[in-house]
Amino acid sequence: MSLTPISPNTENTSRTETPEAQFPEAIQTRIDSSEARVIKAVFPSITNHHNTLFGGEALAWMDETAFIAATRFCRKTLVTVSSDRIDFKKPIPAGTLAELIARVIHVGNTSLKVEVNIYVEDMYQDHREHAIRGVFTFVAVDEQRNPTQVWTYE
Repeated sequence: MSLTPISPNTENTSRTETPEAQFPEAIQTRIDSSEARVIKAVFPSITNHHNTLFGGEALAWMDETAFIAATRFCRKTLVTVSSDRIDFKKPIPAGTLAELIARVIHVGNTSLKVEVNIYVEDMYQDHREHAIRGVFTFVAVDEQRNPTQVWTYE
């Protein structure tokens, strides 16, 4: 059985950030339950000479959080095949908290895309800002590492 790739219907949205996905109900329910949230403390040992989080460290965190959301969505063996445009909007200084939120945004036949956003939060004040955004693509693979269907309708 062949599936048509599914992306959210975003025509009639008024949000300024990523619009809420309008997937078929079964997939939307799965997406909602697979969202991953991870909070990290930014210590000096993972910062650069500007005392801000190393970009590579942020990318590793994002890939891991995206992987968690993707795995929770399909419960299959997955490999990362690409990271799309990564936008570093704000530096993340030592002594702050970083919250990563990963959510499936596209479901294809053998692949899926996960958007990850990092928010930087002051440890001692109620202040939070969007710092980094990126999209990661995963492919489901079988025991022989060949692409396999990422989602099956039951």
